[in-house]
Amino acid sequence: MKFLVIGGGGREHAIAWKLAQSPLAEKVYCAPGNGGTSIEAKCENINISDTSELIKFALENNIDITVVGPEAPLVDGVVDDFKAQGLKIFGPAKAAARLEGSKSYSKEFCKKYNVKTAAYEEFEDSDKAVEYLKGCGYPVVVKADGLAAGKGVAICKAFEEAEEAVLSFMVKDIFKGAGKKIIIEEFLEGVEASILAITDGNVILPFLSAKDHKTIYDNNEGPNTGGMGAISPNPYCTEEVLNSFKEHIMLPTLKGIQGEKMDYVGIVFFGLMITKKGVYLLEYNVRMGDPETEAVLPLMESDFAELIIEAVNKRLEAYKLQWKNKHCCSVVAASAGYPGSYKTGFTIKGFENLDSKVFAAGAKTQNGELATAGGRVLAVSAIGDTLEQARENAYRDIKHIEFEGIYYRSDIGKVK
Repeated sequence: MKFLVIGGGGREHAIAWKLAQSPLAEKVYCAPGNGGTSIEAKCENINISDTSELIKFALENNIDITVVGPEAPLVDGVVDDFKAQGLKIFGPAKAAARLEGSKSYSKEFCKKYNVKTAAYEEFEDSDKAVEYLKGCGYPVVVKADGLAAGKGVAICKAFEEAEEAVLSFMVKDIFKGAGKKIIIEEFLEGVEASILAITDGNVILPFLSAKDHKTIYDNNEGPNTGGMGAISPNPYCTEEVLNSFKEHIMLPTLKGIQGEKMDYVGIVFFGLMITKKGVYLLEYNVRMGDPETEAVLPLMESDFAELIIEAVNKRLEAYKLQWKNKHCCSVVAASAGYPGSYKTGFTIKGFENLDSKVFAAGAKTQNGELATAGGRVLAVSAIGDTLEQARENAYRDIKHIEFEGIYYRSDIGKVK
């Protein structure tokens, strides 16, 4: 079978790599892919991003299934466009992608279907939002309604900080329209967790849990990033937590997908907060997380291509997901200056012949070599019998990788 993977980050490299491992996969095209996918077995990059051109490519090259990596094409309706041409594609339709595309819509969905989530208010007027903040208890969370590349959430410890976030989002418009409408949400104290799940619209199957590390510096300090590393499984996701998640969040979500008659065949990403009062949903994503994908997929024993085929054909009911009884630690190496301004074009050395799997993200082929091309450059994913062993393996191997200005956190996977 021939697969087409839309996207060019570390998540898409992991997806393409896992698909290519399957004997069912003859070829995996990556649009546009990156420097890592260009040298991956069975994979080939194609420099196409326009939806109509992607559809044309899929038709002319007899692509069996297209897999969508990032959120933006899903929110824009790429699934609807492909299906209109009779093409099979893995991802939710445009109406269903609103679960990620609009925070206010997802909150209304949660309220309607009793999905356990934090209390909130929504605003389209900055003056009213600031006035509301004067009566809030702190900390409080300010969220941009639309897509903001994972950066549209501010945890504010005091009124002044919250006011600044509101004005930045709504008046200064730092997210180019995505923050014109905002959510002000109750702050939940606890430990974050991420759980990916796959659905064919009839059943939903959870993957192993994961834990993302969002901030740029050790000890969860500094500004938020797209993610500086992840571990799987999440040590805080006990059996009790997982049962609560299924009962109060996952199954009500499936009920809502069915109740709203959503065309949803794809991944549901649950961003969770584990608190003393229980497990709460922080957010939905309608695709695989990054860097969670780079920590979860290496532990999947099941054939990923077969899993996606079964989902697209709505046959997940009898499917049994299999996982390695191991742990994975994925550490992201970033360019100096990220998440602010940074320089690119530096040669990457030392990534070959490591025990860990290296997933390229912001990396390109330049003069026959791999070079930096983004803020988050690559992820080193290592497996171990224990979390500590996986951490040791990841940090042992990342020390061999060199590029000018390389930076990575030293505490990914450290459990207090």
